Amino acid sequence: MKLAGNRIEAFLNKPDAAMRAVLVYGPDAGLIKERLDRLARTVLADLADPFRMADLAASVLKDDPARLADEAAAIALTGGRRVVRVREAGDAATAALTAFLTHPLGDAMVLIEAGELSPRSSLRKLFEGADNAVALPCYADEGGGLEAVIHETLRGHQLTADPDAVAFLADHLGGDRKLTRAELDKLALYMGGPGRVKLEDAVACVGDTAALSLDSLCMATANGDQATAQRVLDRLLLEGTHAVAILRSLQRHFQRLHLCAGHIAKGKTAEQAVTSLKPPPHFRVAAEIKSQLARWSPDRLGQALELLVNTEIDCKTTGMPGDELTGRAIMSLARFGARRPPQRR
Repeated sequence: MKLAGNRIEAFLNKPDAAMRAVLVYGPDAGLIKERLDRLARTVLADLADPFRMADLAASVLKDDPARLADEAAAIALTGGRRVVRVREAGDAATAALTAFLTHPLGDAMVLIEAGELSPRSSLRKLFEGADNAVALPCYADEGGGLEAVIHETLRGHQLTADPDAVAFLADHLGGDRKLTRAELDKLALYMGGPGRVKLEDAVACVGDTAALSLDSLCMATANGDQATAQRVLDRLLLEGTHAVAILRSLQRHFQRLHLCAGHIAKGKTAEQAVTSLKPPPHFRVAAEIKSQLARWSPDRLGQALELLVNTEIDCKTTGMPGDELTGRAIMSLARFGARRPPQRR
């Protein structure tokens, strides 16, 4: 069974005991870990309890397929229900998990951790089609979901935030849940206690660190600086930044350019259009954005956004390497951005 939306949160709060195994997968490694820990804590108060927590690598199941059933059926010496966690699972583990779900033993909570799985993945298909198992996808936070995470995390530090501060944070966070929470924890430390986060607080604490590389990539791409775009992209991929997170950041930048271009078409100056952005760009960036607006017409910005959205869809559905698809899209945009803008008469 596959869960989505509000059903995921309800399941995380109170897992259905009839579901013998849970597959948690997707591109957001931080969110995967957070959800696995939440599920485990519905059974265990101490996740380091050696008697009630079994931690297996998926490679173990390939050599010993019966190991999962043995661990699930084992009785803890100290009593209580156990948790069996299988790490780094992929399609190679499908056979062992099929055998377990066909004849499940014991009452342990079985948690399967995987990375991004395509719709054709045999492991994903197994869990989505099973009556006694659940598949929980973990994609990068965005939109209202990301704002909810921001409000929730700040509330835990007795902080609230102005709307423009939340908008700035949402624009600079979200690629990975663990990184998002770490940056918000740092912001709370910067604030020094309960209070209200203003835009200048968010910019001072988060703006120059959380998305510096992504911002550099966006600016280089829109500027037509192919060499810098390739260099920054290589660094992001080497650091483990997911292709979808990169594409989302580019989409946000080109959406802002498209919004500015729309304002200019209605009679505003480039200065007025850039100043009207929420949150407003840093003064060092504003001049570059105005220069980019001279290169990109509204129609061509629309084409750029279509390319980025279609590339994200391809990353999720075609099974082709997401890094290569993303790199190809970025270089196409950078080459176009490098073209000399048409002279107006």
